[in-house]
Amino acid sequence: MGEGERFQLGTVGALSLSVVSSVSIVICNKALMSSLHFIFATTLTSWHLLVTFCSLHVALRMRFFEHKPFDQKAVIGFGILNGISIGLLNLSLGFNSVGFYQMTKLAIIPCTVLLETIFLGKRFSKRIQFSLGILLLGVGIATVTDLQLNALGSFLSFLAVITTCVAQIMTNTIQKKFKVSSTQLLYQTCPYQAATLLISGPYLDKLLTNLNVFAFKYTTQVTVFIVLSCLISISVNFSTFLVIGKTSPVTYQVLGHLKTCLVLAFGYILLRDPFSWRNILGILIAMVGMILYSYYCSHENQQKAVEAAAQASQAREGESDSLINVENGNAVVTETVGQKSPVWSKDKD
Repeated sequence: MGEGERFQLGTVGALSLSVVSSVSIVICNKALMSSLHFIFATTLTSWHLLVTFCSLHVALRMRFFEHKPFDQKAVIGFGILNGISIGLLNLSLGFNSVGFYQMTKLAIIPCTVLLETIFLGKRFSKRIQFSLGILLLGVGIATVTDLQLNALGSFLSFLAVITTCVAQIMTNTIQKKFKVSSTQLLYQTCPYQAATLLISGPYLDKLLTNLNVFAFKYTTQVTVFIVLSCLISISVNFSTFLVIGKTSPVTYQVLGHLKTCLVLAFGYILLRDPFSWRNILGILIAMVGMILYSYYCSHENQQKAVEAAAQASQAREGESDSLINVENGNAVVTETVGQKSPVWSKDKD
């Protein structure tokens, strides 16, 4: 199996792991928050990150991966930024209607495309932009219902979109710049993400719910679901860094909207959530956009691979031509220098 095939299999595995784990944790958290009334989302996320770090530390001790330190300022800044983006997303949900929050999530893709184009010089073809437009239209039809605007909520949503985009772009660029794996990056940044949310989480949840997380009655059932949610989060956090590192922040956001559609479908099938023809139409349009995006990305990657192979082949041919010329030159020089004058001459006698 060639290196390209192994990379493709690894990418498919990362995408599959991300989808399965994310849909599972959404269903688990929905049961935890809706049925058991544990509504402290930010504090729960901080516990997720803490458990993820502990599990990675155990894996490090068992030598499942190697610790690779790099720029500590980048690690701390990236970890705190990630924690802030999670907190801002939760605040955006708390201070806005559900429909406006969904619009906030939809805005992450065009914002990421814009930032990568301006600051990283990345180019997105017209076909990719077209497929992303169809995807966003479909998700918007399926999820956006009411759009109630307010100044504070809009400002928090703006900050949430910017910080989320920058954090996801940094996830990809840091892995490539410092040549660290997703596991190594997650291990080093998890403590700072967890610390940011552990400190701010109870206050944010108090602000949003008017309830104290420490005063909540933790029954056996609630505790079991919290532990299950934390265990699933290990896979969610790992697959997030893995997908962004292997693909791109935009692809990760496309995958996120696929998860949204799957959650809607599973919610209807398993939990009997209300479902309308608008939801079905939106999901179908979104699926068309995802299929087009996947096809265009695959086609363009194949073209890049062919072009890279052709350039490598030309470079090898150029090197071989130069080598032949050098060998011929050496042969000529050798023949010229190596020719000895005859031992006798006609004038000798």
